[in-house]
Amino acid sequence: QVQLVESGGGLVQPGGSLRLSCAASGYIFSIYSMGWYRQAPEKERELVARVLPGGSANYADSVKDRFTISRDNAKNTVYLQMNSLKPEDTAVYYCKAGNFWGKGTLVTVSS
Repeated sequence: QVQLVESGGGLVQPGGSLRLSCAASGYIFSIYSMGWYRQAPEKERELVARVLPGGSANYADSVKDRFTISRDNAKNTVYLQMNSLKPEDTAVYYCKAGNFWGKGTLVTVSS
């Protein structure tokens, strides 16, 4: 049974940083691309960043140069380092592998 469990969300002031983690189990982590998505209130879910099995990554234009996705195949975990956070980054952030989703973690950027 595939499980994806996100953690690390919370309240942060504009300009601050957070690191999200997604712990995966139930499948061969290393062969899957992993993605972080987010959904803000009354908006559609959107791709934030994706990391391929070999480690190469791509990002949404809105987060380039601020967010970094990485993976640790030994720990079956994918991370999202978020710097220079803005109020418009406020959303529930979800981890995805294949067709499987985590339950999400809320990030709120507010002063």
